Amino acid sequence: MIMSIGIIGSGAIGSAFARALANAGIEATIANSRGPESLKDLVDELSPSIRAGTAAEAASADMVLVAVNWKKLPDALANLPAWRDRIVIDANNPIEAPLFEPVDLGGRASSEVFAKLVPGARVVKSFNHLQARLLSSDPKAEGGRRVLFYSGDDTAAKAEVGALIERLGFFGLDLGPLATGARLVQFPGGPLPVHNLVKFG
Repeated sequence: MIMSIGIIGSGAIGSAFARALANAGIEATIANSRGPESLKDLVDELSPSIRAGTAAEAASADMVLVAVNWKKLPDALANLPAWRDRIVIDANNPIEAPLFEPVDLGGRASSEVFAKLVPGARVVKSFNHLQARLLSSDPKAEGGRRVLFYSGDDTAAKAEVGALIERLGFFGLDLGPLATGARLVQFPGGPLPVHNLVKFG
């Protein structure tokens, strides 16, 4: 069974994820805070795979990627349908645009903070460590496949995200539970976002 996919956030990462889906012929609904009409150009580019919707519509999908400016996350995730064990991909980084200053999380991993904003969801950290231009480009690179990391505490949810990564043409690498994996790919602070890795063979 193919899961329905929603995207909340149409910035660099949200749009790049939408392009990656469209490149693979996978359908999704994308939403932002400005409403569906503001997404006309993006949807025209990526139709028929990608359609615009409200945040509530995107959040009702089986798997929802969230990529929103860190400071705007609480508002973006307020008043949405109950998550009810659905998969939510945390593609956010704890930095404040436009100066890209790190947010003080008091020693917590950003995914710990994010998970509290989506109670009842099965959170998987992924799609945040690659630059947007790499995420939306051909995953085949240097004779191999570009690596996408993912981590989470729910084995089945991770398996679904891993399967999606494979469908997109990337090589998925499971970094284990959120407490470990999310810190490794967190930007800034983690050691992995600075690397564009390729899997050969």
